[in-house]
Amino acid sequence: MKYEILFEDDNVITVSKPEGIASITENDTTIDSLHSLLEKKLNQKLFIVHRLDKEVSGVILFAKNPRTHKFINDQFAERKVKKYYTALVHGVVKENDGVIKKPIREFGSGRMGIDDRKGKPSETRFHVTERFRDYTMLELNPSTGRRHQLRVHLYSIGYPIVGDVRYGDKIIQEKFSRIMLHAKRLEFLLPGEKTISVEAPLPDSFRNQLKRLTGNG
Repeated sequence: MKYEILFEDDNVITVSKPEGIASITENDTTIDSLHSLLEKKLNQKLFIVHRLDKEVSGVILFAKNPRTHKFINDQFAERKVKKYYTALVHGVVKENDGVIKKPIREFGSGRMGIDDRKGKPSETRFHVTERFRDYTMLELNPSTGRRHQLRVHLYSIGYPIVGDVRYGDKIIQEKFSRIMLHAKRLEFLLPGEKTISVEAPLPDSFRNQLKRLTGNG
């Protein structure tokens, strides 16, 4: 599985995760995850800070020591880490900018959904970067980090992410080669208050599907 190291120092390593590989080891421990592959490559323990869904590509971060792990975990908990995603959604979004504030909880079988009574507060900001005849390209900035948050939020307002078979019309979604969601940029502080901004370019799989659908990319 090909991945690209984007930034590395004594405290952290950030890589561009391909779609189709789990961030961390799942139930079948014989199948490598990005985390296990990196631990083998570096021959050291890596501490999990956050994760991306298996189907999603883009920037992911691991800490190399307990001190940095706590330092960055605290930033995530305090919503100080800035996360930016690129998504192609079904439909034409009319507003140039917006905020989705809808509480999310798990409904079983790993599926998440909106629940105004029992859900956890969740917030996603979006900005339209390009409109096509049947699709819209968005930049997404979640201030919370619920599981499947971006996918659930966009589905809940009628703009499911292209290729997302879990949220959307499965028959339509299965026609696409991948989910069109990519973790574009991550901004965080390292110990010593050094600001790091890491960006992962769109992979060929994203660009090629975008070109097929819209003629752009």
